Amino acid sequence: MSNAEIRKTLVTSFALKNTYRVNTILYSLKQIPLIKRLFPAKIYGVPELKIFANILSVMWEISSVFLWKLLYFVTLVCGVGAVYTQLPSEGVFLHVILFLTVIGFIINTHLFNPTMDKYYAIVLLRMDAKQYTLTDYFYRLARDAVGFVTMTVIFGSINKVPLWICFIIPFSVAGGKIFCSAITLLDYEKRGKAYNENKLSKFVWIAVLILLAITYGLPALGYLIPKIAAMALLVAFIPLGLLGLKRVVTFHNYKEVNREILSQMLLQLDNAKEISKKSVEKIISKDTKISSSKKGFEYLNDLFIKRHRKILWKSTKFQALVLLILAVAAVISVSVIPELRADADYDKIISNMPYFVFIMYAINRGTGFTKALFMNCDHSLLTYSFFKKPDHILRLFAIRLREIIKVNLLPAAVLGGGLSAVFFLIGGTGKIFECALVFLSVVSLSVFFSVHYLTLYYLLQPYNPSTEIKSGTYSIIQFVTYLISFVMIYVKLPILVFGILCVAFCLIYCAVACALVYRFAPKTFRIRG
Repeated sequence: MSNAEIRKTLVTSFALKNTYRVNTILYSLKQIPLIKRLFPAKIYGVPELKIFANILSVMWEISSVFLWKLLYFVTLVCGVGAVYTQLPSEGVFLHVILFLTVIGFIINTHLFNPTMDKYYAIVLLRMDAKQYTLTDYFYRLARDAVGFVTMTVIFGSINKVPLWICFIIPFSVAGGKIFCSAITLLDYEKRGKAYNENKLSKFVWIAVLILLAITYGLPALGYLIPKIAAMALLVAFIPLGLLGLKRVVTFHNYKEVNREILSQMLLQLDNAKEISKKSVEKIISKDTKISSSKKGFEYLNDLFIKRHRKILWKSTKFQALVLLILAVAAVISVSVIPELRADADYDKIISNMPYFVFIMYAINRGTGFTKALFMNCDHSLLTYSFFKKPDHILRLFAIRLREIIKVNLLPAAVLGGGLSAVFFLIGGTGKIFECALVFLSVVSLSVFFSVHYLTLYYLLQPYNPSTEIKSGTYSIIQFVTYLISFVMIYVKLPILVFGILCVAFCLIYCAVACALVYRFAPKTFRIRG
């Protein structure tokens, strides 16, 4: 390919992605309740808004180069690595980054990732498949390299890793991906079967799980790959990449490979709705003898809960069982091993309670509950006007809130009780109120997330008839919820402050949620097109 062809393909590729992002941004603006009236009905035809959306799109393209790599290092590399305090930080960093890099070779080469922009370019616009694929591939590798080199220098320096290896790692990542891509292309030439990164085989997943066990399991046992070996392997990926580069560049069947994986993608999209519907139907009770002696909305809710018991309670009971086993193991360990009690710093450990904001966010069943409500109940009832009267909405909201709190309360009570018992044993014998606050804070967090997700469902109702999320505002709030919960991992507060804040915030949020649902849900609780 000539330089002119590369530039033209790159511009076209970015234009396709940018157009999709711009349309998504404009659609999302129309979904935000407080400002959607400020925009005209034909928002896509307003030049000024298109310019604004284009600026946001370009800003996202640039910021995403660093954002995801920052999260990657903060969580998977340095975040988890910080747990192994007994091992040298330099060795932990190199050990973890080595094996995570190998996992990345396997599951994310960039070359075999079916995306909609590839479909638009290769299938609809009939662009040269090889030219487009290689241009897009090397652009993604370059983006990764820029993000990696920045983060490896920052976090590598913090962990006392030699600067030269920090600059080498991004090229090691690129080299490994190119080498794995070349091996996969060779396999296609022999077997005629394309590799699809969105449809990994069970053998690939087994390999990934083994590598993850080595990545984080060995340090937990006190073992690391020697630093010299880790650095040598990372350096070795570069010549391997150069070795595989020739096959990647000279391969001629990119059109066939892309058509195969893109057709699989489209088939997956077509089947996803049907598969989801059938999978849900299988676990909904079809027992015609199910009945209820209750009346009105209580009768409706009682039948729903009984018919969907497996959906609502199966994973919750499993979570509670796992947490119970862990809690009992922790209590026994602290009780029978005096060294654990002696070495434990009660005040320091209990100040980490904000960490459990993220834990409660992760185990909460709010989204599953609301999706089941819409799919198997509300998508039909919302066609009736009586169902959207303010009094009726608030009454059913309160009933459903009671049920979702009950579902989420089981694992929360087990977790809260276990934590309270452990804290009591390691130094809280004279601080009964603080141990009680531990339990109350976990329960309050469970109630908060239950209220939060049900309130979002009523105020934004994000699902269309196919249960696809079509509300930009809902997605933004979900992301912000995740972000705040994640940030709380790094917050430390005295338990008296944290516990009282949790209880108070939960009570205030419940009252505000009921008022908002009564005021706005009659207009917002509807079926999306």
